[in-house]
Amino acid sequence: MKKRNCFIGQSGGPTAAINASLAGIIAECIDSNQFEHVYGMINGIKGLLEHKYMDLLDVFNTEEQIRHLKHSPAMYLGSCRYKLPTYQEDPQTYESLFHTFEKLNITDFYYIGGNDSMDTVAKLSVYASTIHSTIRFIGIPKTIDNDLMGTDHTPGFGSAAKYVATSMLEIAYDSSIYKLNAVTIVEIMGRNAGWLTAASALARTAYNDAPDLIYLPEVPFNQENFLNDIREVFKKKRSVIIAVSEGIKNENGQFLDSDSKYAKRDAFGHILHSGTGKVLETMVYQEFKCKVRSIELNVLQRCAMHIASAVDLDESFDIGRCAVHTSMSGQTGVMMVFKRTNNYPYQIECEYQDVTEIANQEQRIPVQWINSAHNDITQELYEYLFPLIQGEVTIRYENGIPQYANINHLKQD
Repeated sequence: MKKRNCFIGQSGGPTAAINASLAGIIAECIDSNQFEHVYGMINGIKGLLEHKYMDLLDVFNTEEQIRHLKHSPAMYLGSCRYKLPTYQEDPQTYESLFHTFEKLNITDFYYIGGNDSMDTVAKLSVYASTIHSTIRFIGIPKTIDNDLMGTDHTPGFGSAAKYVATSMLEIAYDSSIYKLNAVTIVEIMGRNAGWLTAASALARTAYNDAPDLIYLPEVPFNQENFLNDIREVFKKKRSVIIAVSEGIKNENGQFLDSDSKYAKRDAFGHILHSGTGKVLETMVYQEFKCKVRSIELNVLQRCAMHIASAVDLDESFDIGRCAVHTSMSGQTGVMMVFKRTNNYPYQIECEYQDVTEIANQEQRIPVQWINSAHNDITQELYEYLFPLIQGEVTIRYENGIPQYANINHLKQD
């Protein structure tokens, strides 16, 4: 039987779990005994257009090597911020890619990423069908934002949520030591979807009730209500801790930091919000004249493998394996998804959906999962989040710090 050959790429922002999905694909390709070459694109589809790739079977051929990759954060293969044009806009790009596929006898193509990455999978799959190519194109979801449609949750989100909740708990301990009025505002990633900010509620325990207030981008932010909310908390305690999504908007739909000197845009035109916490810090200080601090978790919440969720990594590994099963069964133009079948005990299944129905859409928190005052989450949302952060990951240490996979190949020109 003729052996298969595949390409694997990673794209978008890094997570603690994206390498687990890569490891799952490699492991299943090896176990199937159907693949001669498992190529990894260096820096995603952009790197492939520049003919930069490696054979992953030359590096990962033992269970220990694959386990080490699974427990390494960020992206072993590197990433790119590249919007694949349509065939009508740039036919040469497609012809170049498929020439490479033909030269290497590629049978399967796996792309791990978020919304824009699924757009790439959709475009390549559609083009393949027009030229009657038999290559199977499969998307594997990844994003800490948890905003991909079609799946119960995204790989990478659980670990980031665990980091957010842990950081919030530690901030609460830090803020509890002084007997003075203080407000701490924690700005958490989330341009249009507040899943990560909502996960801050997981920090609440029998001995900690922070965050006291949570503000999400799915509902409009009202300055007067915000200040009144703080005033009410001050009646009960000295230290107020607030979790806020970077992308909260006022009643007119404008981002709070739209006029901030920090506002920038990424390669896809998305606003890079950085300054919401500072805007609120100024607002609170002017009103209460108390100690106010804003903390921006920023990139720290993306790749914190030392506090990763074991559930997240195991699921990410499994969805990589499922992707190989799916392409080998003849499916193409699909994204792998999780379907939650039970909450207690927590159970999920791997399925797939047409990627063209998922790409370029956003999954936001249902409004009914946000309280009526728009300053907290409901119990239903808490119960959705809780299973995703369970379990701890054992990582390898050397000289007192984590030892992750060797990424020297990403430093080469």
